[in-house]
Amino acid sequence: MKKEAFLNELRSRLSGLPQSDIDDRISFYGEMIDGRMEDGMSEEDAVAGMESVDSIVSQIMSEIPLTRLVQTRVKPEKGHKTWKIVLLICLFPIWFPLLVAFGAVLFSLLVAIWSVIISFYVVAGSLVIAALGCTVATGAYFSFGMMIQGVGGIGAVFVCIGLSILFFLLSIAMSKGTVILTWKIFVGFKTMFVGKEA
Repeated sequence: MKKEAFLNELRSRLSGLPQSDIDDRISFYGEMIDGRMEDGMSEEDAVAGMESVDSIVSQIMSEIPLTRLVQTRVKPEKGHKTWKIVLLICLFPIWFPLLVAFGAVLFSLLVAIWSVIISFYVVAGSLVIAALGCTVATGAYFSFGMMIQGVGGIGAVFVCIGLSILFFLLSIAMSKGTVILTWKIFVGFKTMFVGKEA
């Protein structure tokens, strides 16, 4: 892909952003490609070495505050049509509750997911406490000469420790995944909000 085609695709994908941001980003990535070409790379290789347009757009969307995007998108147009305002006001009883319901569903899903993750952490902690209890019980069994129960206690300690490690690792993986998912939803919402300029 040539530099101009790459920058044009990036510009079209960023078309809903404030114009100053678009110009800054296009200038930045244009200079980056030029720098690679000055280092001896061909134009195609310099562009191929760049991140994909999707990942660049995703990164840019995550950096721009949502309030700034909202201000850009809701600037009053010249010659604002009266029928648009009337339609917006008349349909308020429909679109506003739907918007609130959508937000509530998203929030409740995140709360449910985090509740499951916290319960995994609690189970891991409980298994650690159970392992400590089994260690004390095993010591007592051996001190009273109850060898079979002591060996069973050692097995119980190892089972509790193994399960606690498993639950702890699962909890960490689920936490990271949920944070990434939440971030992608937020960036996707910003990207949807910006959309394409008409």
